[in-house]
Amino acid sequence: MTDGTAIAAQFARRLAEAAGGEHPYRHWLIADVLPAPVAGAVTALPFAPPDIGDTKGKRETHNTTRIFFSAENRAAFPVCAGIAEAFAGRPVVTALEQRCGIALAGSFLRIEYCLDVDGFWLEPHTDIGAKLFTMLIYLSTGPGAEALGTDIMDAAGNPAATAPAAFNSGLIFVPGADTWHGFRRRPIAGVRRSLIVNYVKSEWRSRHELAFPDRPIG
Repeated sequence: MTDGTAIAAQFARRLAEAAGGEHPYRHWLIADVLPAPVAGAVTALPFAPPDIGDTKGKRETHNTTRIFFSAENRAAFPVCAGIAEAFAGRPVVTALEQRCGIALAGSFLRIEYCLDVDGFWLEPHTDIGAKLFTMLIYLSTGPGAEALGTDIMDAAGNPAATAPAAFNSGLIFVPGADTWHGFRRRPIAGVRRSLIVNYVKSEWRSRHELAFPDRPIG
């Protein structure tokens, strides 16, 4: 099941049911983000965790190893195409705009597939101003996977909560000056798999990262 229509329908239902939180900033926790066969198909994609050593607390430290649902990967893998079509489509965009109070017209869809291994960490940060929306979808399995969610932090960089990372669950927030988050150093057994879904402004320079570089939302 990689049909974008079915993916969009399930996501819209789950978004309507998502639990909202206000501390330390507005966010939502969502369960069963993708249809189960779609989530499983993502984990079966033939990508291996990159051998990058120390990230120095930033994903961009090793930009050349990052994996995106780009035009190339959409063409190669039906699951990438289905997910990208779903999140670029009007039903999902409308649901997000209404639930999160945002305007996405004219933005571009960016989906990253992250494969993190032991030693990975992210320093406290807020998403940069070109990002209008952020969702992390957790796709790890195995011992301790549920504890590998994003750390939600206060302005001082202190963890206020950790998003639960049950398989196919997610964290949503609208980037702002107070949306501090990261990933504290802790053991990772196996591979920490996740998708990061962003809608970004038109000035985004790395066009190869975009699902549809020539197709703005709306």
